[in-house]
Amino acid sequence: MGVEAGAHAARSRALAVLRIRSRAVAVALLPAAVAVVLLVGGADGRLSGGGWSAARGAVTTVAVVALLCGAGIALVVARARPAVSPTVPVGEKAAPDLYRMVRDLADRLDVPVPSAIALTPDCDSWLEDRTHRAHGRPPRTEGDGPGEAIRGARGIRGRLRAAFRTSGGPGTEDGSRRADAAPVLVIGSPFLWWMRVGELRAVLAPVVAGTGPSAHPDIAAARRFVRGLDAAVAATSAPGRGPLVRAAGAGAGWVARLLLRSCRGHAAEMERGVAAAAAERAQTVDYGVRIVAQEQVGLAYAGWDRLLTRVALPAWRMGRWPSRLDAGVVAALTELSRRDRLAEGFTSRLGERPACDLLEEPGTVDEAASLLAARLFHGGPAEPGPDWAPVAWHEYPEEVVDRKWRADAARLHRVLDALGVHHRPDTSRPDTQGPTLARVLDHLTVPEAERAGHGSPAAGTEDPDPDPGDPPGEGAPGGVPDSALAATEATEVSGAADGADGADATDAGDAGDVVDGIEVLQGADVGGNEDEDEDEDEAGGGSGPAAALAAVLTAEVAREEAAAGPGAAPAAGQQAGPDRDLLEDGMLPLFPLQPPRTGRELLADHVTALVCCAAMDTAGAVPGLDWLDGPTLLLRGKRAADLPPRVRTLVDTGDPGPLRDWLGRSGVRAEKPVRLV
Repeated sequence: MGVEAGAHAARSRALAVLRIRSRAVAVALLPAAVAVVLLVGGADGRLSGGGWSAARGAVTTVAVVALLCGAGIALVVARARPAVSPTVPVGEKAAPDLYRMVRDLADRLDVPVPSAIALTPDCDSWLEDRTHRAHGRPPRTEGDGPGEAIRGARGIRGRLRAAFRTSGGPGTEDGSRRADAAPVLVIGSPFLWWMRVGELRAVLAPVVAGTGPSAHPDIAAARRFVRGLDAAVAATSAPGRGPLVRAAGAGAGWVARLLLRSCRGHAAEMERGVAAAAAERAQTVDYGVRIVAQEQVGLAYAGWDRLLTRVALPAWRMGRWPSRLDAGVVAALTELSRRDRLAEGFTSRLGERPACDLLEEPGTVDEAASLLAARLFHGGPAEPGPDWAPVAWHEYPEEVVDRKWRADAARLHRVLDALGVHHRPDTSRPDTQGPTLARVLDHLTVPEAERAGHGSPAAGTEDPDPDPGDPPGEGAPGGVPDSALAATEATEVSGAADGADGADATDAGDAGDVVDGIEVLQGADVGGNEDEDEDEDEAGGGSGPAAALAAVLTAEVAREEAAAGPGAAPAAGQQAGPDRDLLEDGMLPLFPLQPPRTGRELLADHVTALVCCAAMDTAGAVPGLDWLDGPTLLLRGKRAADLPPRVRTLVDTGDPGPLRDWLGRSGVRAEKPVRLV
């Protein structure tokens, strides 16, 4: 295992965990040992008499009960299936160059080679033990194995099923060889597309180095024991069982929790020692390159978060899933380098060989990872269909943006109809009949006297007329979303999880890089929205008409999502329902991207959608895709970056002036009917 100080500390902690296991076995066998002594003493006449007979009977009964309980608990722990991360398996035939690079890394580090490689739609990398017999027979690395899951007629169904079953490592049919198999190397798919080959090798060095400590018998046994206890706790807590099974499971779960608490501290210190040993060993390989590559880890993390929340999430809610998310990360970060001088140096590295060239079919792998991302972060169905279809990036504006805006506009007018809000068309002009933007403007407008009397708590938080010289995206309302701010916490958590396998791809010291990348992507001060958030809590839905409309609109959206239900086919504009079986098990979505939107945010989104529909129908505007901000309106070939602040002014204060001025300058006819879904 090496002479690293962390390795010795990890082994000592592993022995402490194994001693706890031995004590638990001793406690279960102690009544049986006492019963044997009493029975032997009674057989040779040394322990005779009525008192000894009663003691023998009582102790024997306790011993039998203890043995049965111990055997039952051991059976539950042994049969419980440890959790496995959903991944896309990659066989050696599908990525020979990637396997060759990992094998070379292992040789340079003098550690065992990972048994297989899998991809995860996240910016992280780690080692994962998949040698438990409940995970099935380990596939071959040099045969078709997991590589076949990336091929196939349509490729989607097989890949997802294989991803949720796991991509185990090579081995034989002999169960004794299973325990000796090295862990699986799980690589974040965004790394393969954004990083260069040398950067990926440097980042994976401490991850691959973790296979050395993982191969030590004591550490491997301690990990199996802890994983078994954790799986047993989860198995005994599962609902939907009979009262007898539930009572027995409660007892086994209590014992498993007690043992887990007893060895928790030792297990944590063991993993820290393993991580320290792996990091120390990896310092001899590409250490200087790794320091530079960690900057790309933080940037990829922020870009991936922005792409999921701003670009992919609207498509998922429309029943479409972008089939090239990893390629979208490259486009998003390249766009960032074009806009912001802080990222000028990032595109200079794009001339080097990207790590995705290590794959034989990068497009197919990207498709599988994109579908898995939709499944994990949104709970989408496992198979494509008419209401859950892939969408290419060039189809995104028409298939997602246009349909989303028109569906939101239609919902807004349905709510106005339910509220009894009647539009006042111009009777002298028959072309003003139908749903119009003017109807919404008239309803949300608050008289100037009322605005002056009540004030506008949120009016001063945004500039309705940003500087035309600002780069696109600046001056728009909003700041860093909760999911982006959570990236710093996720970095620390993922770092701890990686340390558990001696594989920390993003060191805790690089959390600042992630924060810097997020701030650059957002183009806004992280702390600049605290007052606005407080004002939102105080203002509720905005002005009087806006508050009532936001409340009814929120209820309508909730009803539509509830009507869709788990696994149901979504109607146009409704959110695609997650897979029923996995949702009932509480599995999906594993990582929800955003909290529910407030009523005012929902109303502002719907009003913006209606304005965009009116601009497309009357002013020749077209829907577009912005890699950093998601759906956008292109007016005369330029992004309408100054539209959202004016809509927020209308919703917050009831003042339609800024928005009407924008409509006049842009040539948008508010009185003209718009085409709805």
